[in-house]
Amino acid sequence: MNSNTTPILELRNVSRQFGSQHVLRDITLAIHPGETLVIIGESGCGKSVTMKLLMALLKPTSGDVLWSGNLVNTLKEREISQRRLKYGYLFQGAALFDSLNVFENIAFGLRQNTDLKDQQVHDIVVQRLQDVGLPENVCQQKPSELSGGMKKRVGLARAMALDPQVMFFDEPTTGLDPIMSDVINELILRTARQRNVTNVVVTHDMRTVERVADRVIMFYPLARIGSEDSQIVFRGTKKELFDCENPSVSQFVRGEAGARIEELNAA
Repeated sequence: MNSNTTPILELRNVSRQFGSQHVLRDITLAIHPGETLVIIGESGCGKSVTMKLLMALLKPTSGDVLWSGNLVNTLKEREISQRRLKYGYLFQGAALFDSLNVFENIAFGLRQNTDLKDQQVHDIVVQRLQDVGLPENVCQQKPSELSGGMKKRVGLARAMALDPQVMFFDEPTTGLDPIMSDVINELILRTARQRNVTNVVVTHDMRTVERVADRVIMFYPLARIGSEDSQIVFRGTKKELFDCENPSVSQFVRGEAGARIEELNAA
C-alpha cells in the first residue's frame, strides 16, 4: 500500500440519516489500492451503511463519495453501474439464489454483464471454485445442500467471478466455527495477495482483525457520544488497536461489557 497514491475509495465529511435517525456524522476516510481496511464497532454504529455508501448503493445525506478521485455524484448512472462491476460483495449470509445451483450462482454475474461464451463461463466458474478450495463436483448442488462455510465460499467465488478491484466483506465469519472462520480469513488474505485486490472488511471478530487487517477503523454509535465528538474513535494498525488504552476501544476489543453493565445496574 502506498499512502501517496490516489485513494481507490474515499468519504469526505459524509453524514447519513434515515428520517430523523442519524447513523453517520462527518465521516472522512480513505482506502488505498492494495490495502485491507477492517471496520469494527458495535451493532448499529453505521459499519454496513458505510460500506453501502462506499459502493454508492446509498447516497450520503451530506458530504462526498469519491472513486479513484472522481466524485460519484458527478457520474452518470450508467457509468456508476459499470464501475460498480469492479466491486465484489460477500454478504453476511452469502445471499445465494436458492433456486439456482452453485454453477448458476457463480455464473450469474458473468452472464448478465459479459458476452463470454459458455465454455469461457464454465472455465471461470471452475477456476473460482478452485480458488476458494471447492471441487467442481459441487456445481450441481443447491444452496440448501451446502454447509454455512461452503455457502460463504461459493459467495466469495461468485463475488470474484468478474475480477473485482475491490472486495467488500460484511461479517464474513459470522455463524461459522473457528476452523471455517480461519479458512475464510485465509481466503481474504489469499485474494489480496494473488489478485492484488483491495479489501474492505466489516467484522466483530477480533481473530479476523488480527489475521487480515493492514489498518483498522472503529466506529462508535452516535447515541453514545457528544455532539462535538468524532464518531471514529480509533484509526491505526492492528497492533496499535490491541495496545490501545482508550476504554471505549479496549473494552470492545476484549469483549468486556464494562460500562454497559453499569448502565444495566443503574436502570
